[in-house]
Amino acid sequence: MHNLLAGKRGIIFGALDENSIAWKVAQKAHEQGARFTLTNAPVALRMGEIKKLADACGTIVIPADATVVDDLEKLVQQSVEHLGGKLDFVLHSIGMSPNVRKGKTYTDVNYEWMMKTLDISALSFHKLMQTCMKQDALNEWGSVVALTYIAAQRAFPGYGDMADAKATLESMVRSFGYYYGQQKRVRVNSISQSPTATTAGSGIKGFDSFFGFADSMSPLGNAPAEDCANYTITLFSDLTRYVTMQNLYHDGGFSTMGVSELVMARFGEGK
Repeated sequence: MHNLLAGKRGIIFGALDENSIAWKVAQKAHEQGARFTLTNAPVALRMGEIKKLADACGTIVIPADATVVDDLEKLVQQSVEHLGGKLDFVLHSIGMSPNVRKGKTYTDVNYEWMMKTLDISALSFHKLMQTCMKQDALNEWGSVVALTYIAAQRAFPGYGDMADAKATLESMVRSFGYYYGQQKRVRVNSISQSPTATTAGSGIKGFDSFFGFADSMSPLGNAPAEDCANYTITLFSDLTRYVTMQNLYHDGGFSTMGVSELVMARFGEGK
C-alpha cells in the first residue's frame, strides 16, 4: 500500500460482481486511500453483489441509469455531498449491446437496439462528462478513465455494434480531454484492455476462442483484470498528471503484434 490516492474522491461506474474490472478498481482505490461512491443501473444492482463491495470499501451505492441525464445529475451531486468535496477521479466502465446479447450479426442488426448500444456504451460517457462540467464537479488535475477495446480500430467478428460504440467512446475521450484539459486541467483517457473474462465479456459469442487467440498473440499474454485495475489507479494518481486524450493499450503487447510464432505454429499443425 502506497497511498497513491490518499485524500482523493471519486465515482466508480460498472462494478457488478467480483469478475468486473470496476470491482477490482474499487478494491485497489480503497487500498490506496481513496474515498468514492459506487454506481450502476438499478437493474444491474438487482443482479449483482455491489452492496458487499460497498461495505468492504466503507462507502455507499447510488443507483443511476447512465443514459438518463437526470440520474447522472443526482448521482454527481449526491457523490460530492457524501464525499465532502469535489471529485478527483471517475471510472466509466459501462458497455452493453442488445444485438450482441441476442445473437444479431453486424450485417443484420436491429437498429433500435443499436441506438441503445450507442446510448449505453458511448453517449453515457458524454452525458457524464457534460454533467460533471456543468456542475463543476471535478477538481483541477482530476482524472477520468473509460474502458474500451481494440475493436474500435480493428475488425473483430462477433463484437458487433459494440465496436462502433467503442470507436465513438474513444472519440469522445479525445474531445472532452481537450475541453476539460483547457478549462480545468482535468485528464481524460481510455484504457484498451485485453479480452477479459468478465460477466459482460464472456457473453460475446466465441469468447473462449477469442480469448485464446489474443493470449497466443500477446508476448506477455492477456492482461488480467486485476492488472488493469492497477493501471487505472496510476492514471487516477498524480504520477500521470500530463497524460491526457490518450487511448492506452493494456493488452500484453497484442495491439503492436503482426503474428506470433505460437499462432504461426498452430497454422502449420494440419500440414
